[in-house]
Amino acid sequence: MLKIHTLGGYNEVGKNMTAVDTGEDILVFDCGLYLPAVIDLQETEKRPTSKLLASAGALPDDSFLWKNKDRVRAFLITHAHLDHVGAVHYIATKYPKADIVATPFTIELLKTLIQDSNIILKNKLVSIKSDSYYMVKGKNTEYKVDFVNITHSTIQSTIIALHAKEGVVVYANDYKLDNNPVIGLPPNYQKLKELSKEGVKALIVDCLYSGDERKTHSEKIARAMIEEVLLTVDHGKNGIIISTFSSHIARLKSIVEFSKKLDRKVIFAGRSLAKYVRSAEKAGQYPFDKDIKVLGYPNQVKSALKQIDKNREAYVLVCTGHQAEPGSILDRLVTGNQLPFSFRPHDSVIFSSKVIPVPVNQANRAAMDKKLRMKDVRIFDNVHVSGHGGREDLRDLIGLLKPEHVIPSHGGLDKTTPAMELAKELGYKYDKTAHLCQDGSVVYIN
Repeated sequence: MLKIHTLGGYNEVGKNMTAVDTGEDILVFDCGLYLPAVIDLQETEKRPTSKLLASAGALPDDSFLWKNKDRVRAFLITHAHLDHVGAVHYIATKYPKADIVATPFTIELLKTLIQDSNIILKNKLVSIKSDSYYMVKGKNTEYKVDFVNITHSTIQSTIIALHAKEGVVVYANDYKLDNNPVIGLPPNYQKLKELSKEGVKALIVDCLYSGDERKTHSEKIARAMIEEVLLTVDHGKNGIIISTFSSHIARLKSIVEFSKKLDRKVIFAGRSLAKYVRSAEKAGQYPFDKDIKVLGYPNQVKSALKQIDKNREAYVLVCTGHQAEPGSILDRLVTGNQLPFSFRPHDSVIFSSKVIPVPVNQANRAAMDKKLRMKDVRIFDNVHVSGHGGREDLRDLIGLLKPEHVIPSHGGLDKTTPAMELAKELGYKYDKTAHLCQDGSVVYIN
């Protein structure tokens, strides 16, 4: 019998972590942060430690793992977003014999996070290409784990398939079905069909937008939106400031290419942007010209902003802060917090993003937008398509994999309940083959 422990990401959007207990061995999917709690800590300016993050509710609860620490064999990470990988170095350090396995981009980001935290991690870091597999050594069994290429809002994202004697457990958290990605290959539908034929015992699946009756648009649509707002709007000699997800390398690629057509230099500013862009470079996934300036240190940013303030028509500034995070570059520009740049009427601020649906982000962005309007700045909002599948994507994924059991994840009851309703529509039975979970639940799979 398999026991699936839903350790994090079932009461909230974030701190995703799920463990599969085979009886002899435990394998862990993802290990992420709850970002609103991290943002709250940033306002206190305290250095984040494991103890501080745990007390703030930023880390998933690993008490089940700790009680069974000798059976934890591996941390298997789907992709490079902090709500999936950001807690790895804080938690996995307690389980030094457990391998940490992820794609090269994710591993490079994790190395940066480890270095920044001054944590000594003794775990083996395993970098594995998408559409490859890794063998995890258990007590008496070796488990094949497939890392299946999937599209999402960051590069080298995967769906993970664990092959156990009871069948395949598929962890699809996060995903979208994009047949026209700007970087990388489309989803590996052939491999997903093969897994279906082998027999998928359980599908643990991202349901963040399962209540939205849509298919999520391709990233090529966002690319067209970027082109439109940059090239068909008369920006004149005014400033252009763009904020997007630092991890969205494909989106950054589009921004750079269309900014170049305006004959403007592009500057990336902010520590998070620098981390992700440098990680992409180390992973051999750097799609930008070498003349792009990537600035993470405060003195570098201040020097660049002085030049932009004097000659704003020559630049496009790409910076952190699309969620109005306190202390981000955009937040400090808007509040005038010790940065040598002042907004002028008719400067353009482009949000190539959507507000993550948690109260702290929504409140912060509303306050930022109000301040920008008071400065008579032009706001272009939601120049974006999601990285998460909608209801119809979920229907297609379930139809493709044909799992015996469905376990909705990546949100509280407001997110998981619509997925349960869809599962019921597709013939699954509540609490028998479709499982509505919360943090700390256990699903028994025969």
